[in-house]
Amino acid sequence: MHILDLGDIQLHWREDGDRAGSPVVFAHALGTDFRLWDRIVPLLPKPLRLIRYDLRGHGLSSCPPGPYAMGALVRDAERLLETLGVRDCVFVGLSLGGMIAQGLAVKRLDLVRAMVLSNTATKIATPAVWAERIAAVRAGGIEAVADATMERWFARSFRETVEMTGWRTMVTRQPVEGYLGCMAAISGTDFYTPTAGLTLPTLVIAGTEDGSTPPDLVRETAALIKGARFELIRGAGHLPCVDRPAEFAGLLRGFLAGIGHG
Repeated sequence: MHILDLGDIQLHWREDGDRAGSPVVFAHALGTDFRLWDRIVPLLPKPLRLIRYDLRGHGLSSCPPGPYAMGALVRDAERLLETLGVRDCVFVGLSLGGMIAQGLAVKRLDLVRAMVLSNTATKIATPAVWAERIAAVRAGGIEAVADATMERWFARSFRETVEMTGWRTMVTRQPVEGYLGCMAAISGTDFYTPTAGLTLPTLVIAGTEDGSTPPDLVRETAALIKGARFELIRGAGHLPCVDRPAEFAGLLRGFLAGIGHG
């Protein structure tokens, strides 16, 4: 277990692969933790330096009082990379993690040489939608939105498996304050203009069965970034690294090889 103490926050992180290798950094979705990437890490080339961390208010990272601003989440990632001596990484972000990737790339191109944006967008849902979800969580805890979340995240065939129960449990066991804090950060974020100015190598991934960030929304984000490559994984939901790990890892390996990373 690695806990990075940044003073105002402590971040739980893990490193796999080769410490001297080219760095790839992973940021997870709302309601999950860095175990989201467990199926992907073993499928990647060994010489890479693979870094994962729990966002504030999630997993084993500390949970400061909310609400959070997206700038704070971006700053957490920035300080993590600075402290670990990471530069020129490929930053892989899914959903909320993908929004963090966009913000970090806009702010610190010295830290990020390329992005993988999975099942994300410059703006996800509307403030009204998030206000309704926030109110539901405040009234009934994360359990109140868990079933609807699973329906948006996974295709029916996956929801009928025992494995889905584990992901539902992961979501409901996150700290309520952290979940609410990150919901507020997503609600207040619209990266359309800054993301449209990005030109770094970018792979954008969507799933055909994603009810949270539908393929057309993800494709619109890809279209904003000059030269971005868009890939659609058939049968995948909101977390293709979970329900289609081989396809996801294959796309990631191909992208890394194509840009000469590792």
